[in-house]
Amino acid sequence: MKKIIIGAFLLGAMHGVHAQKINLGKATDIVSKGAKALTFTNEDAVKLSKESVDYMDKNNAIAGPKDPYTIRLNKLFAKHKSQDGLSLNYKVYKVKDINAFACADGSVRVFSSLMDIMTDDELLAVIGHEIGHVKNQDTKDAIKSAYLKAAALDAASSASSTVATLNDSQVGKMANAFMDASHSKKQESQADTYSYDFMKANNYNVVGAYTAFKKLALLSEGGTAQSGFQKMFNSHPDSNKRAEAIKKRAEKDGLWKDPGTVSLPTAKLTK
Repeated sequence: MKKIIIGAFLLGAMHGVHAQKINLGKATDIVSKGAKALTFTNEDAVKLSKESVDYMDKNNAIAGPKDPYTIRLNKLFAKHKSQDGLSLNYKVYKVKDINAFACADGSVRVFSSLMDIMTDDELLAVIGHEIGHVKNQDTKDAIKSAYLKAAALDAASSASSTVATLNDSQVGKMANAFMDASHSKKQESQADTYSYDFMKANNYNVVGAYTAFKKLALLSEGGTAQSGFQKMFNSHPDSNKRAEAIKKRAEKDGLWKDPGTVSLPTAKLTK
């Protein structure tokens, strides 16, 4: 089965996480040889994302409609299913990994373990960030980048420019390229800005973005258990610096309220 990692985690793409494995399956019929790469459209990205998310939804434990996680998420985001011209859908994966991601088709998936450590204000900031990645077409760029690498290899060995389904070897190469892909620091910064603007426009507490980054910084600190987070931070902006950028803007806007010392909760924040 062909599987790849997809996502736009607040920290960046998460590698090797079982909860985010997806099947390319029939979606590979949109992928062609070299020439098609130049005309990779939003429709291509949406189609690939939709099939990917459908597969992920079938292969992960999803919180049911009466589950406390779903009730909480709906309470926070029901009114944002149509946001900034986007049609969005939200679900909770009941998995141990601390993550959240969004795809080009508007699918937003939040992991229960992230909800366990984030307050409502912090979750609003996190998902606002993910919406920003969709709005800014960063998720399309990630899929296209992986596609270009696989298609370029094919073009080098064939003069044909006709649309073709990738073989297993090519799909594997594209999958590996996609797993290695991550949002640039510029894209992360732009999504941070989008998140802040989202919070401010909806009269949410923008300090939630600050405390969310502070918690993610704590997760990245020393210790064997946090090595995975440390690796993700290597190619992404420092969370403490991102938190300070939020604080500086909130102070300028007159919205700053000192939250005191930020720490990771010892009990699940499911309500």
